[in-house]
Amino acid sequence: MALHRDDDDGFIQSGGGDIENRGERMSFDRRESDASWEEDVSGPLLGLNSRINTTSQIAVVGAKVYPIESLDYEIIENELIKQDWRSRKRVEIFQYIFLKWTLALLIGLLTGLVGFFNNLAVENIAGFKLQVANNLMLKNQPLPAFATYAGLNLILAICAAALCAFIAPAAAGSGIPEVKAYLNGIDAHSILAPSTLLVKIFGSILGVSAGFVVGKEGPMVHTGACIANFLGQGGSRKYHLTLKWLRYFKNDRDRRDLITCGAAAGVAAAFRAPVGGVLFALEEAASWWRSTLLWRTFFTTAVVAVVLRSLTQFCRSGKCGLFGQGGLIMFDVNSEIPAYNTPDLLAVIFIGVLGGIFGSVYNYLVDKVLRTYSFINEKGPTFKILLVMSISLLTSCCAFGLPWIVPCTPCPSGLQEECPTISRSGNYKSFQCQPGYYNDLTSLFFNTNDDAIRNLFSSRSKKEFQISSLFIFFIGTYCLGIATYGIAIPSGLFIPVILAGASYGRLVGRLLGSVSNLDVGLFAILGAASFLGGTMRMTVSICVILLELTNDLLMLPLVMLVLLISKTVADSFNKGVYDQILKLKGLPYMEAHAEPYMRHLVAGDVCSGPLIAFSGVEKVGNIHHALEMTGHNAFPVIDGPPFCDAPELCGLVLRSHLLVLLKRKKFTKSKILSGSEILRTFRAFDFAKAGSGKGLKVEDLELSEEEMEMYVDLHPITNTSPYTVVETMSLAKAAVLFRELGLRHLCVVPKKPGRPPIVGILTRHDLMPEHVLGLYPQLIPHK
Repeated sequence: MALHRDDDDGFIQSGGGDIENRGERMSFDRRESDASWEEDVSGPLLGLNSRINTTSQIAVVGAKVYPIESLDYEIIENELIKQDWRSRKRVEIFQYIFLKWTLALLIGLLTGLVGFFNNLAVENIAGFKLQVANNLMLKNQPLPAFATYAGLNLILAICAAALCAFIAPAAAGSGIPEVKAYLNGIDAHSILAPSTLLVKIFGSILGVSAGFVVGKEGPMVHTGACIANFLGQGGSRKYHLTLKWLRYFKNDRDRRDLITCGAAAGVAAAFRAPVGGVLFALEEAASWWRSTLLWRTFFTTAVVAVVLRSLTQFCRSGKCGLFGQGGLIMFDVNSEIPAYNTPDLLAVIFIGVLGGIFGSVYNYLVDKVLRTYSFINEKGPTFKILLVMSISLLTSCCAFGLPWIVPCTPCPSGLQEECPTISRSGNYKSFQCQPGYYNDLTSLFFNTNDDAIRNLFSSRSKKEFQISSLFIFFIGTYCLGIATYGIAIPSGLFIPVILAGASYGRLVGRLLGSVSNLDVGLFAILGAASFLGGTMRMTVSICVILLELTNDLLMLPLVMLVLLISKTVADSFNKGVYDQILKLKGLPYMEAHAEPYMRHLVAGDVCSGPLIAFSGVEKVGNIHHALEMTGHNAFPVIDGPPFCDAPELCGLVLRSHLLVLLKRKKFTKSKILSGSEILRTFRAFDFAKAGSGKGLKVEDLELSEEEMEMYVDLHPITNTSPYTVVETMSLAKAAVLFRELGLRHLCVVPKKPGRPPIVGILTRHDLMPEHVLGLYPQLIPHK
């Protein structure tokens, strides 16, 4: 058994198990040649925690740092699994296919129910709070109204923060970056755990109800993914909720497909946009796609749409409290669009440019705020809650105080609805105004986020909102959205971005009203689209989501134009907000394209050796020692005499499979082939991946001295067809191959005969820009 190069699980190249010791054994990490990289403030948040980590071995989850794992999306082909394939009956194959569609149905049903429950709870909790404050304002009691409003907001905010701080820190934030990372092949601590699911649901309800400038749309994507993960792994061993008939899905590949369906279902539930959900999963979330997955994802989102429509129709009868005029109702924009002329197109282009500029600045400021908050959040749960309380009080002061600085507006004549509005929703809120007048800024600030968007998208009256009010609301939501993201509550970015974009879009429409024929409501939609494109850098999915939201196909060409312009402008400044958050958290996300400097290197340049390699029939003590002393998750198996004439690569064996094999103790006293006995003893399901419950560890093995001297045949559990590349292949090609195939390990073999049959193993870490540039600092591109 040879000395292993420093290579941990799928991508971690430090030997050993515990994180503290890994930094001492980083033989590859040539920091003396690239010391400036550690101090780069644009690097991951890991550097801010004073931890030496320029690699992919740990990442920030919540406010703490945890080890991360890589996922096995590759199809394992060993003798045991092949025997299982051959022995499967047609009824078992049918059962597997039937279960895949059944799970898609269940994911759609549960995500739809959770989405409806979220909206029902938010509309009733926030509606009650606004009603109480409005009633006090109608009685001319502003101080008690503010105290009630701010106090209720503070209580809801503390509850949401306590859930995230003490129960599931991974539930804080949007969750979309974590879902993207998982579908890229990264499994971080507790990001899809049942506790994260529960905190995500209730924390999102409390956070949105507390009046924060956040949305429930991002958390719904994370919620859908958590539901899919819970179902796909057969429940949870930890919570004694397991189903044996779901054993077919105890592998990363099938779970990946289910979580993709869950992410799409989350968008469909948040926006009631089934097609937009499918396109979101395709454009933003998933790293791998195929036609069969498209069908199942579409089916899942269709189920969500049916569930939401049925429940919403039920609530229109008034049986759901204050719910009915709020969330899940489409933002009705049915104004006819005239034939637009050159000034109209110039106005649309101008909004697109504005969206790109505002979006790139927004992303830059979010990055700085997240870095600042990390110093506070890492001090403990108490500081997390105090930060949430501070932002809650700031938000309440802005929402209640800013409307006082704008003058009251006379109610328009000939209105069919009440003016001023007495109820919690509506466009014409009285606030401090005398009878016959309304405060337009109150209709935006002192309202639920969904109602505020509906008011901005409204096309009933061009002068419904004053220019000064639109400007104040834009500045307020822009700044509050930045300040709020990063605190310890589930928070989505879609709604803050739509609010700010719609406000400046409507503002531009008011300013250009004399030269443009377009409606101010349409300008608000175009502004929202431009800001979404400028921050999130999505085009097709956002376009379809907005069309499904507004139910207005006539504006399709203008929305497409503004999205293309805003994305192009913003891309010239920085990356999308979710890509920035992935980098901040230290998650080793692999892009679809390789970096240009990788074309100057070959695969052999970044993998080091020699490796720990096992014989086809290996001594038990050697295997146990390797498992105990390293944290590696795959080992090459090399056959030699007497089983073959010359050393040859038999394949790769996984750490988890070795643990199962050693636990059952099917050993022999001499070095002989005993694969037939192992094939009779084990089934493929014995090597299935554990769900929420922990799998086997080295500490679980109880081996005597006599057993340590015995032998075990590794051939039945060795993946005999691992992906391999020749050592002279371009590193750029190897990186693209690694990413497109969803690999965890890529074997590098020698070009010339007469050498050991394997040169090294490429893992995710080897292909990370930080590692490559650490080895070859001369390739660092000059700015």
